[in-house]
Amino acid sequence: MYPPPEILESQVFTRMPDDLHRTGEFSPWVEARGAGPLHSFLEGPAFDRQGNLYCVDLAHGRIFRISSAGDWHVFADYDGEPNGLRIHRDGRIFVADHRHGVLAFDPETAARTTILGGADGDAFKGLNDLAFAANGDLYFTDQGRSALQNPDGRVYRLRASGELDLLFDRIPGPNGLVLDRSETVLYVAATWSNQVLGIPLKPAYGGVGPVRMFIQLSGSPTGPDGMAVDEAGHLVVVHAGFGTVWVFDSMGEPRYRIRSAAGVRTTNVTYGGRERKTLYITEAEQGAILTVELPVPGQPLYGAS
Repeated sequence: MYPPPEILESQVFTRMPDDLHRTGEFSPWVEARGAGPLHSFLEGPAFDRQGNLYCVDLAHGRIFRISSAGDWHVFADYDGEPNGLRIHRDGRIFVADHRHGVLAFDPETAARTTILGGADGDAFKGLNDLAFAANGDLYFTDQGRSALQNPDGRVYRLRASGELDLLFDRIPGPNGLVLDRSETVLYVAATWSNQVLGIPLKPAYGGVGPVRMFIQLSGSPTGPDGMAVDEAGHLVVVHAGFGTVWVFDSMGEPRYRIRSAAGVRTTNVTYGGRERKTLYITEAEQGAILTVELPVPGQPLYGAS
């Protein structure tokens, strides 16, 4: 359908130190997956304004802060299942927690606050990822146990004013999400159908326009996971379980295939570095942070300004 994309090789920036592995421990999340024990499961990378990289350990309820030199520090360790992570403009660490909902952590004390635990009086099914708009609106996916045989996953928007909107439901495994450069389209990874959906944000339609399938992937035992956007409008899509990160142009044509320098369980991405041209990739099988240099800078995130 398309010419083969250029192959780019990643490299290992840092690995989780062995003394942080929890190899012999089962958690409810690990037991529910029928796997393990797992030493960790890295997700949700994001940079603060001081250049520290945060990521989560979904398997054991931890949030790590990694210095620019690659040194690891346990920022928070709690009874949760943190998945997506983004940083607010005021410095707070926002987390989509599969068990507890939308959480915020104080960047100095790591004190935890529940921002939103459910909708319409019911608990969420199980949050996965989140993304801020430039105006402070927060978009997040509620994945739960949705799948092709039970496509009941949902996408929400928590407005900066505090109003909660259900934007779209009946999704098989809504996972990573990211706004396009104009913030008129919300891209959502539907993991279990191996697709990236495009949700037009159109107030005149009552919230969203006709939802479309933007990219259809193939292969991997799972599907698309975390995503990012660069300043040229390219869409970066992690193909979980495939050891791959794809870079698609604004028309959906694949431009680059980035190969994992560690295991096959690539999970999520964020841009960093002095010019934001370094893509940082979390890899969960080996507990590694990978990097690759790209020609176009990543789109600045809400927490960076």
